[in-house]
Amino acid sequence: MNRDEALALMHEYTPSEALRKHMYAVEAAMRAYARKSSEDEETWGIVGLLHDFDYEKYPNANRSPTEEHPSHGVGVLRQQGVSEVVLLAIMGHAAYTGVPRETPMAKTLFAVDELCGFVVACALVRPSKSLKDLEVASVKKKLKDKAFARGVNREEVYQGATELGVPLEEHIQFVLEALRPMEQMLGLG
Repeated sequence: MNRDEALALMHEYTPSEALRKHMYAVEAAMRAYARKSSEDEETWGIVGLLHDFDYEKYPNANRSPTEEHPSHGVGVLRQQGVSEVVLLAIMGHAAYTGVPRETPMAKTLFAVDELCGFVVACALVRPSKSLKDLEVASVKKKLKDKAFARGVNREEVYQGATELGVPLEEHIQFVLEALRPMEQMLGLG
């Protein structure tokens, strides 16, 4: 599957602009980490672009490991011939599936998913509404504020950095730098 096909599928399943923007952010962070690691940027980007494509239609309020998101989406992707390594990464980004994150791609998707959403939320409450003046210290401070962006699982943010083997501060800085060039696409700035 190429990016155009992935984008068409994502748009078919995801009417919400907010969720689409989240997937664009995760795609950008995945591509940046792929470049850093000399991995396949296209494949990693597609994983980021598609990781939540089934979320709105199959939201999985019960956190079933085999029904709805992300299982439904993985089934759709499997029928389209998407590789097993991609499918396992998408399954593994939802901790409740119990699918282990064994590849660098799977670990990275898990690490950037919650953090991308959190970083964008941090930018949205700034007077500038921009990532350009958002600093790592501000993001870390907001992580401690449980009332801020309640939907973000802080434990998964910390666990993601640990699984990557990167200090949290470095991980936040890397994601900030990956997202800054596309802040207008994300509705920021």
